[in-house]
Amino acid sequence: MATFLKRKATVVALAALSLSLAGGGIAAAAQPEAKPQPGARHSTAQPPVTAVERQAARTAMRATLAPPAAGQVAWAVVAANGTLLQHSGNVVSSFRFTPGTGVTAGQYQVLLDYNVSAKAYVATIGTNDPANVPPAGEVSVAPRTLTPNAVFVQTRNSTGGAADRPFHLVIAN
Repeated sequence: MATFLKRKATVVALAALSLSLAGGGIAAAAQPEAKPQPGARHSTAQPPVTAVERQAARTAMRATLAPPAAGQVAWAVVAANGTLLQHSGNVVSSFRFTPGTGVTAGQYQVLLDYNVSAKAYVATIGTNDPANVPPAGEVSVAPRTLTPNAVFVQTRNSTGGAADRPFHLVIAN
């Protein structure tokens, strides 16, 4: 009889443990969706390419400069308003998209005279002012949609909200 009770106690303990684990799994699955955090990121979609941008990209591709050799870089220093402050020879232009429908603050395009769609991009918040202290923030860079000789840059403030920020861009070849 004692052996029977020991076996029964073991089975009951295992059953209770199984139910606890299963109940915890059900409770975890039934939790409500996480609410967005304050300063949550906005859409990362790029603005559509306009006919004027397409024409400027085609014209830039016909420029006479050769792309940098393997191992060299193209670079640009861009102001918060999109003005190209300093740059290497292959950088043609830069501009900030005007915020509006489908466009947030801090969205930029940098145009080059060669195909950069398969290159490596590095960007950082930065400025060329005498104090050389850039504002706090974040920056992301990606190939520009439907424009093989341009890159898209998105800058944000420290809380993740879209914001105009000056930046430095390097494109490795």
